[in-house]
Amino acid sequence: MNEEIENLLHRENITLAETKKRALAFFIDEMLLSFLLIIVLWDSFVSAANMEEIINVTNMFVLEYMFMKIAYQAFFTMQYGATIGKILMKIRVIEIKTVANPNVLSSLNRAIFRIISEMVFYLGFLWGMLDPTRQTFHDKTAKTLVINV
Repeated sequence: MNEEIENLLHRENITLAETKKRALAFFIDEMLLSFLLIIVLWDSFVSAANMEEIINVTNMFVLEYMFMKIAYQAFFTMQYGATIGKILMKIRVIEIKTVANPNVLSSLNRAIFRIISEMVFYLGFLWGMLDPTRQTFHDKTAKTLVINV
């Protein structure tokens, strides 16, 4: 483990969030955002004649959905240090340098690289499972940690 992070954890008496908690928080956030997308596109889904049309409607809004995910992740991480899923799982994101909620740039960086990790077969998340500090690719780029509350 990185000595700086190890010292920080010991000095501040904090523990890293378990992978299981992070996975459940991810699932909760994805479900919330998916339901929001379904509500917004409900009329288009109902008027679709077949599954192909539903897929086409969904594909038309991929960029908007990605921007929605970035805005959601960045806002909640900056404002509360946690998304709704993380709040429910009693974990939060902190900046390593300040041990506080990430600032605007760190939150935006983290949200953008999180989307990139998802697009590249979730390899950035796998990285976090194998890393001793449990830092995903987006945590590494934003210099953040996910800790227990």
